[in-house]
Amino acid sequence: MATGKSGGLVYSTEHGRMCPTCRQPEAQCVCGKTAPPAGDGVARVSRETKGRGGKAVTVVKGLQLDADGLAKLGKQLRARCGSGGTVKDWTLEIQGDHVEIVIAELVKLGFKARKAGG
Repeated sequence: MATGKSGGLVYSTEHGRMCPTCRQPEAQCVCGKTAPPAGDGVARVSRETKGRGGKAVTVVKGLQLDADGLAKLGKQLRARCGSGGTVKDWTLEIQGDHVEIVIAELVKLGFKARKAGG
């Protein structure tokens, strides 16, 4: 267990990163510091393999949703693709190369979606 300058818990093996202000896990932070980053309203969908042992992951960035909305959308997209995934730092990660499926599903749900990267 590591402590920050203010003496509070900053990381827990059970919950991961902790908010230093409210001392809650970052996913349940109540101090308002974890707001979605400002963007242009376009969801950018890309495929990444860096740092993942060569395995492809579909990454969705730029969605202007709160944490609950992002988790709910992530669940829908993972079910549509038939694979696992997670929400990390306001980006949605879906295991596998599902860029076209994710873009089609986002457009069907009313989001502006664009393919990013090569």
